[in-house]
Amino acid sequence: MENHLLFYILLALIPVLETSDFLITPFKNIKKRSADDLIVNGIEIYSMKIDSKVTSRFAHNVITSRAVNRANVSKEVVFDVDLPKTAFITNFSMTIDGVTYPGTIKEKEVAKKQYEKAVSRGQTAGLVRASGRKTEKFTVSVNIAAASKVTFELTYEELLKRNFGKYEMFIKVKPKQLINNFEIQANIFEPQGISELEAQGSFITNDLSQVIKKSFSGKKGHVSFKPTIDQQRTCANCSTSLLDGDFTIKYDVKRDRPGDLQIVNGYFVHFFAPTNLPNFPKNVVFVIDVSGSMYGIGIQQTREALLKILEDIREDDYLNFILFGSDVHVWKNTLVKATAENLKKAKDFVQAINTQGMTNLHGGLMKGIEMLTTAFETNSVPKRSASIIIMLTDGQPNEGVSDPQEIQVNVKKAIQGRYPLYNLAFGYGIDYNFLEKMALENKGLARRIYPDSDSAIQMEGFYEEVANPMLTEVELKYPENAISDLTQNIFKHYYDGSEIVVAGRITDNDLNSLTADVKAQGAENDVTFSEQADVEETAKALQDQEYIFGDYIERLWAYLTIQQLLDKRTVAQGEEKENLTTEALELSLKYKFVTPLTSMVVTKPEDNEDKAAIADKPVEARAVPGTQSYPTHSYLYSSPQIPSLYTSVDGDPHFIISVPQKEDAICFNINEETGAVLNLINDPVTGIRVNGQLIGDKRVSSDAKIQNTYFGKLGIENKKLELKLEVTPEKITLQKGRKKTVFTWLDTVTLRQEGLTVIINRKKNLVLSMGDGASFVIVLHQVWKKHPLHQDFLGLYTLDSHKLSERTHGLLGQFFHHIDFNILEIHPGSDPKKPDATIMIKNNKLTVTRGWQKDYRKDPKHGIDIPCWFVHNNGAGLIDGVHTDYIVSNIFGTTVN
Repeated sequence: MENHLLFYILLALIPVLETSDFLITPFKNIKKRSADDLIVNGIEIYSMKIDSKVTSRFAHNVITSRAVNRANVSKEVVFDVDLPKTAFITNFSMTIDGVTYPGTIKEKEVAKKQYEKAVSRGQTAGLVRASGRKTEKFTVSVNIAAASKVTFELTYEELLKRNFGKYEMFIKVKPKQLINNFEIQANIFEPQGISELEAQGSFITNDLSQVIKKSFSGKKGHVSFKPTIDQQRTCANCSTSLLDGDFTIKYDVKRDRPGDLQIVNGYFVHFFAPTNLPNFPKNVVFVIDVSGSMYGIGIQQTREALLKILEDIREDDYLNFILFGSDVHVWKNTLVKATAENLKKAKDFVQAINTQGMTNLHGGLMKGIEMLTTAFETNSVPKRSASIIIMLTDGQPNEGVSDPQEIQVNVKKAIQGRYPLYNLAFGYGIDYNFLEKMALENKGLARRIYPDSDSAIQMEGFYEEVANPMLTEVELKYPENAISDLTQNIFKHYYDGSEIVVAGRITDNDLNSLTADVKAQGAENDVTFSEQADVEETAKALQDQEYIFGDYIERLWAYLTIQQLLDKRTVAQGEEKENLTTEALELSLKYKFVTPLTSMVVTKPEDNEDKAAIADKPVEARAVPGTQSYPTHSYLYSSPQIPSLYTSVDGDPHFIISVPQKEDAICFNINEETGAVLNLINDPVTGIRVNGQLIGDKRVSSDAKIQNTYFGKLGIENKKLELKLEVTPEKITLQKGRKKTVFTWLDTVTLRQEGLTVIINRKKNLVLSMGDGASFVIVLHQVWKKHPLHQDFLGLYTLDSHKLSERTHGLLGQFFHHIDFNILEIHPGSDPKKPDATIMIKNNKLTVTRGWQKDYRKDPKHGIDIPCWFVHNNGAGLIDGVHTDYIVSNIFGTTVN
């Protein structure tokens, strides 16, 4: 359930060069300009058209772009399209000077072999990557000769869902240059009749608003947008395009009856969305992660969202809050009614929520389930009411029961199908697959909350989707002997403004009419609905409509079936999972959908030979916005989530530098003698300094050219607080002024003084916060005491490093403020699983290798793989100076050796 149901296209066919953002101003005294305005870097895009046909919510979209090389030499053209994550690509082709290069859809493993063969020859690039909250970016480039023309055509399909009473088609427009023939055409056919239709754009000026044409009558609706070149200009004398933003089409259908049955070519679809029903009272338990990692904007926006939600809760609802850090805390011992007095107390409680400790997710969730179960058993909530659990977390469970499989088993056993579980995953430092599987097993869903300025709005938006349950225990029944291959037909809740969709195949060729019976529990009593459709008359009424594309109901059924099989596959195991995979794969190949089980192989001509490229379907549990998807985990950007902004040094010693604007990371190693002390952070303004001393393995390996080194001692000093913290794998020494306190890693400590918080989580980590400044996490790595080679060591993670001053330096500190890089090219490296690339950073051109480093903040034992570009030779070209410039005399020293 998305906040808005999207039909999302980012349009960009661009030559390869840097572009800028331009001020959008109303145009005046428009004058004709020369044809040179249409040519950028030698490329003219002379046509771009988006043709969308929507039939009964099922959208068939074709994007066609045409360009010509006006230069005297060959030029590269890039075709850039953003698609909804819910869409399946069905076709792509390039036509160059009359020769067409089509894409072919294959089983992912087959495509993978072809892809890897091309990789070994340095002839490939991934085509699809996650690019935003609701989108995936399809990008393909090709070199074309002087005066040559190229046509790109991409087709994709999706079922538009209904939210807040409307379907929404969201088109992201960003051509980046003036286009002679730019056009958006959307034709909508809805057998129920269209009740409302609107279109608008974020970039639309008063003048451009006249260019949007929209109309609807009866069952048909039409929207077009076709600005002239002069209407596209940002100003009268500008050659830059005003078309840069969101173009939105919203509509709904007439609802004379609760549902609508449609039948075409032996397949049927049943849309069910009753209106004017009373809402159920709700029982809502909010289970909120308040562990240390939620500190800062995470908990701040959570408080903001909960306060807004409390304003919208109705008086007949019941609610409670469960907070989990290292321990579990409840607001009230039972669910309480949302009276004005209780809501005021709830707001006071929410405003006081703060962070502490580790992540006892299991304890918090089980407490919430227990509370709902008790409420029903003791009749303390209305018998006819809808119950939901909404959990928000940003990390991995690492306190109490921390094994994901054990948590899933316990949660499913405790809920017993009685109420849905909705998991909100804040940021990227979480195991999204674990949260999604647990939600799907319990009739809910998982949703990622993106860490941004509008995180609170995202949380509020999700709550609004489930805020008004109108029916529970909804079951849609059809003649058993007449239909087969039915999609999901039992639903826990039906929410106001949404829609239930069921599709299937008719097996009785002599069937004259199809009947659908719906049973559900309403807020006041049990309800039934019945729909009937004449098979022949319904099919005949739909066959001759000009807006309809052929077998749309069959393709809608296939789309919906594949989506639901993939969901079932997420929670299945063993033979059941294999069978679901086989079924979903067969349908994907039959209907030519690019799904997580298939790939599209695109062959493109380069340097007089054909080169293979792959279009894959990114998976939310793996893909991060702004990262590229490859058919195997060993290639660029295909590893798990990148966590929130931080820098770290951990391992041998592995330095990881988060680059948030790229949603990526740079990493490097420092190879130095054991005993050396390195300055990691030095901020002369705040008086904070961090040094680390290297240790090695217990014995030196005669075979290794470079010996392993780790940090065996860390020293953190804050001159303004007269604070010195020295940490080793054996003990923790805190000196404040003249007072010295010694702890061991067997202690569990929370120490709060003015401007200072120290939390020691036994045998795991230490969290140091100094007022409103940056926070540091020191992770303890313990190995088997009798290990012949390795010994215990430490890792350092810096959070909110932007709160240190601009003058901060050191091996880590120099990266705390703005750093950027550009990847110029990617090519095979010495390891076939780790491609090399040429990178531009700090005005230096370096060769880097794609690899992984471990983030041990949440899981000190196993860590989370973080993808990064590895800079060789002790960070040469990346760090200022050379690494020996950062060697100091002692653990609190400032003097360079």
